[in-house]
Amino acid sequence: MPIDPYILLLLGTVGLAALVPARGAGADVASGASTVAIAFLFFLYGARLSTREAMDGLRHWRLHVTVLACTFVVFPVLGLAARGLVPVFLTDPLYQGLLFLTLVPSTIQSSIAFTSMARGNVPAAICAGSFSSLAGIVLTPLLAAALLGNSGGGFSADSVVKIVLQLLVPFAAGQVLRRWIGGFVARHKKVLGLVDRGSILLVVYTAFSEGMVQGIWHQVSPVRLGGLLAVEAVLLAVMLALTWFGARALGFGRADRIAIQFAGSKKSLASGLPMASVLFGAHASLAVLPLMLFHQMQLMVCAVIAKRRSHDPEAVAADEPATGARTAVGSGTRSR
Repeated sequence: MPIDPYILLLLGTVGLAALVPARGAGADVASGASTVAIAFLFFLYGARLSTREAMDGLRHWRLHVTVLACTFVVFPVLGLAARGLVPVFLTDPLYQGLLFLTLVPSTIQSSIAFTSMARGNVPAAICAGSFSSLAGIVLTPLLAAALLGNSGGGFSADSVVKIVLQLLVPFAAGQVLRRWIGGFVARHKKVLGLVDRGSILLVVYTAFSEGMVQGIWHQVSPVRLGGLLAVEAVLLAVMLALTWFGARALGFGRADRIAIQFAGSKKSLASGLPMASVLFGAHASLAVLPLMLFHQMQLMVCAVIAKRRSHDPEAVAADEPATGARTAVGSGTRSR
């Protein structure tokens, strides 16, 4: 089961913030740099995301509505239900982070990778992940406003302004300029990917530094951390089961069910961390902890599932029909 090297970097950044947190003027510099980094991240997201490809996916609306419903309806409902676990398993700040986790969009890269490994409908996974990311730019802040309210970092009119200026405006600018800079972004994908990850590390360092200075980490004990891991394991298991058996009940073929399972059961660390920094402010460190843990958990579990699906006798038998299915994203063919 894979350990994401980036998670190790994130944990190292958390450790650095614990040992050498940014204070005083250094904290102001880190906060300003983090704000710029978040805006640049979402500018790059806008420049990379092909709106045409995402909109083309609307032709296969059944598959994409299913993934969006899992991501932005079923996940949040389960998050709200977890409220009953406070204070036995979770503290209130950890619960707010867990609830925020259920509101962020799905991943793109890992969904595609696991769908391909399992011999699923890869074009469907590409469109589903892209469309989820596009929808999440708007839906995640709106859901946070409705469900989190004034808890956590406090969702206010100031938060709305920050979301518009730091997330929506740069994203829209990237989309507008994509026709001129899209080629450059594609050619320098690896370098800009390093910039992406470095920016997120800066966001994490700033958030956890603020948490250390304010002493909020005293609220997390090993027992509470174990409770959080147990709750997230159950959450992931429930979503993996619902996406697989629910897609079968809706009449999707095997290739489409794989795309739905991997796109509908995941949450994006790359999108969630910057959003949490904007929404939660000084409380962002506790807010992103559940997302970081869930990210690693979903990679490990889905890697095992994808490998097993690739050896499924049904995959071998359906290999030729699946080829046709991959050319028609989300065909919704009924399983026999």
